Amino acid sequence: MAPQLTLYHCPHSRSTGVLTLLEELRAPYALHVMNMRKGENREAAYLAVNPMGKVPAIRHGDAIVTEQVAIYLYLADLFPDAKLAPPLGDPLRGPYLRWMAFYGSCFEPAIVDQWMKNKPADKTACHYGDFDTMFNTLIEQLSKGPYLLGEQFSALDILWGTAFGWMMMFGLVPKLPVIEQYVARVQGRPSAVAANEKDAALAAEQAAAA
Repeated sequence: MAPQLTLYHCPHSRSTGVLTLLEELRAPYALHVMNMRKGENREAAYLAVNPMGKVPAIRHGDAIVTEQVAIYLYLADLFPDAKLAPPLGDPLRGPYLRWMAFYGSCFEPAIVDQWMKNKPADKTACHYGDFDTMFNTLIEQLSKGPYLLGEQFSALDILWGTAFGWMMMFGLVPKLPVIEQYVARVQGRPSAVAANEKDAALAAEQAAAA
């Protein structure tokens, strides 16, 4: 039998994207749901999974994987029949890995710096250079559309489409037409609709139990 796959999940958090990915992969999975408002992700049981108390995390048999990008890469490769990750040898494998890494190493740190009004570092020393160059590089790629790899939908788009959706909601990125249209394409997929419905139901259950 295949090892059990479990997603450690808090509704309306970064783990919602991974929930969407699992739906898109049609993967068999179990949910370990925690209430972030009650601090359940900071309790000892979960800190043994991820000492930083962050979601998402997955357990696959004896393997524990944390960090969003690592989880997307792991799951998309684990279910190759879904064709959400270009395989080794495919010309799109390099760009796929590039834009996965770009999210965690450049985009999100730059967004957080801007949100917290951190003083910009010298772009020769800053790991993402400067915000405008980082953002314009991303928008240029996104504008080639309809997806980050052109015509091929991939796990990348679930990561970025989910993130953009949340960030627009909180005013962290501008509501450019290219971003809004991209989010609509990704969030309109049946997998995203199903994941958001599950998330809403879980959040409602937690609110009712409060």
